[in-house]
Amino acid sequence: MASPTRTTALALLNAVLLARRPLEEALDALPPAVAPRDRAAGHRIAATVMRRMGSLDAALEPWLKREPPPEVRHALRIGAAELLLLGTPPHAAVSDCVALVPKPFAGLVNAVLRRVSEAGVAALEGLDAPRLDTPSWLWSAWHATHGAAVRAIAEAHGHEAPLDLSLMPGFAIEGATMLPNGTARLPAGTRITEIPGFAEGKFWAQDAAAALPVRILAPRRGEHILDLCAAPGGKTAQLAAAGARVVAVERERKRAERLRENLTRLNLPADIVLADALAWNPGTQFDAVLLDAPCTATGTIRRHPDVVHLKKLHDVERQAEQQRALLAAARAWVKPGGRLVFATCSLQGEEGEAHFPSGLDPIQPQEVPGLEAAITPQGALRTRPDLWGEWGGMDGFFVGRLRF
Repeated sequence: MASPTRTTALALLNAVLLARRPLEEALDALPPAVAPRDRAAGHRIAATVMRRMGSLDAALEPWLKREPPPEVRHALRIGAAELLLLGTPPHAAVSDCVALVPKPFAGLVNAVLRRVSEAGVAALEGLDAPRLDTPSWLWSAWHATHGAAVRAIAEAHGHEAPLDLSLMPGFAIEGATMLPNGTARLPAGTRITEIPGFAEGKFWAQDAAAALPVRILAPRRGEHILDLCAAPGGKTAQLAAAGARVVAVERERKRAERLRENLTRLNLPADIVLADALAWNPGTQFDAVLLDAPCTATGTIRRHPDVVHLKKLHDVERQAEQQRALLAAARAWVKPGGRLVFATCSLQGEEGEAHFPSGLDPIQPQEVPGLEAAITPQGALRTRPDLWGEWGGMDGFFVGRLRF
């Protein structure tokens, strides 16, 4: 029998690549009997496969005469990822992946993975990994928006993201790298629940780029601020920690519950509203509105490699249309003299730059230390996964600010 770790990895790949379920959702759906260690290790293998799938398929190609069934292909990918990228001993990777497939395909998997093992990392040499691991439609779209930086973006996606934390005022984490925006960074694979201070609510997980929209909104103590599409709550926590009176709107019940749980752990207050922002009427206006709009999330591929395999070109315009509607609603809820910050964790120009050909309140260099070059000619902020590469990169975000 295959090990529980590799059985878990196969189940996750089947869920994402065949059933087209998000990886986090597939993780939540694993049987309770799967041990935490197998869950974590299986997730790491599956994420590695999804992150480097084009390269892995190219490495397997010389030894496949015809296309195997999908689950057999996934088992081969698991084996190749372990042999070429994760440093797994050959006997363990090969024998376990053979055990993953039906008997008629056991010989094929054994023969192919032994060839891959013999070739070693040389099987990946000479391959254009960034190009192979990026769907053509995404490469073209990123080139249109980001120009020559498309290659650096794709290269950054080949690496697992570090753990970024936003800290409560006055709290510090021993051994963390402090980034220019105040984010504490720890190595990839760090278990957040094992860091001292987690149970006491001293910090929360939040990519360095995800912390920037609130910094640009610049909340002040006592301000009445609306946080739209608020779950899982990182930005809500920032607003509340700054002393703002926050109304956090989330339309999905399960996500709203997660938002409430996160704020409870952090001991931070917010008025949580379960509603669709497009059908909701707050009955008042706010000093400021933060709209972290639903998007294709292509800026988070380092953390969520399933996005590459789940999103399609038609999803971009669908999300952009919803963003336009949310922007129109949000504008009406800002008091005269107030401000609105719009953000998306997307690398697609249609979900960022295209919304604001003009009229932005320009972001100033002193507001985003270390990211002055990420301010666009229109005065927005455009982060990319290759920025701050010396520290491990960041998510891709678009942030624009309006004043009324």
